[in-house]
Amino acid sequence: MEDHHGNPPTGLVAALARARSPKRPGSDTPAGTAVRPWPGPPCPIPEAGPADLDLRALLRLSLAASDTSGRLRPTPSAGALHPVDTELVVGTGCSLPPGRYGYDPLRHRVHHVGPPVDGTPAGVTAALSVTAQRTVSHYGHRAWPLLLLDTGHAAAALFLAARALNTGEPRVQLDGHAENPLAVVRIPPPDVRSPRRPAETEAPPTPAELLARRSTPPPLPGLPPHDALRAVLATAERAGHGGLLRWCAAVGPPRPGFVELAHGGTALRRHTSGETRPTLAAWAAGQTWLADAGTVLLAHGCPTDADAAHIRRAHLRAGFAVHLAHLTAQRHGLAARPVGSWQQADLGAALGAAPGRDWVVHALALGTRHADEENST
Repeated sequence: MEDHHGNPPTGLVAALARARSPKRPGSDTPAGTAVRPWPGPPCPIPEAGPADLDLRALLRLSLAASDTSGRLRPTPSAGALHPVDTELVVGTGCSLPPGRYGYDPLRHRVHHVGPPVDGTPAGVTAALSVTAQRTVSHYGHRAWPLLLLDTGHAAAALFLAARALNTGEPRVQLDGHAENPLAVVRIPPPDVRSPRRPAETEAPPTPAELLARRSTPPPLPGLPPHDALRAVLATAERAGHGGLLRWCAAVGPPRPGFVELAHGGTALRRHTSGETRPTLAAWAAGQTWLADAGTVLLAHGCPTDADAAHIRRAHLRAGFAVHLAHLTAQRHGLAARPVGSWQQADLGAALGAAPGRDWVVHALALGTRHADEENST
């Protein structure tokens, strides 16, 4: 059981150790409601004025479900369980009046839960927390890394939606210090005085790109072209900055092994040689299809002695970075699927370094052909 914030009672350090162990989860338990029971009646999100931040479009492009089951959304989630809850703190310049609102992604409605907080800035601040039971119901003791990764993906979805709508520059807080909320995304209203985005970032996504982003069902065969893989790795490294994580990619034939970025991100270099994908498949909860994926992009780090804040920060940042890397893969015509559950995945020890220092945290499987194309040949 979790406490009233959904935090593991024995601590996140112990929870991660259990999740990394070979122990298998038990039988499924009830997941509970798919949406947090916000108080008050659901309200539609008004149409935005010409100078307002369009919250209806922002949430449609990032978190809203597009089918009645609630599974089909612009942001991925382990097991399509979607444990992330979103409270909106709305200031001036938005399509909703200032106040605090709970978001219902199934109905694309909001619940007014309180007045605005003193000093609320213009625009919207999205506070992301989790209802752990949804993920625990299927993944059991393996749930907590997945909950954090899902939150990072949700933060990235909001970030990309803001960029697609040309809002003020979004600011993402993934520092790992808070247990609740786990992450905060602040999005100012459109403003020509917003600072210019760094030149090295990609062009803003279009709404169509965000709505088309989906996790490709396996298998994902086919080695991505050199330039496409370099671009995906570069996106992940930029988005996963902060020194907590390192990034590499396990590539398949004709020259299997690990590659990483070199020369300031302008080229790839070979880190090790030899086939590694079957081992990754065994580590990834026995997902055998990974052994035949064209490439597996890996975020690794988060040592055994990491404290709770480090664990939260590393996993939140990994989810955020993999989400942005997924969009880059999509732009290069690649099939892609995030992979979040990893057991005994001590990558450093497997490569001859000291054990317990360098664990697989998250991954993105990449291929050049989608499953339906492969099955039709």
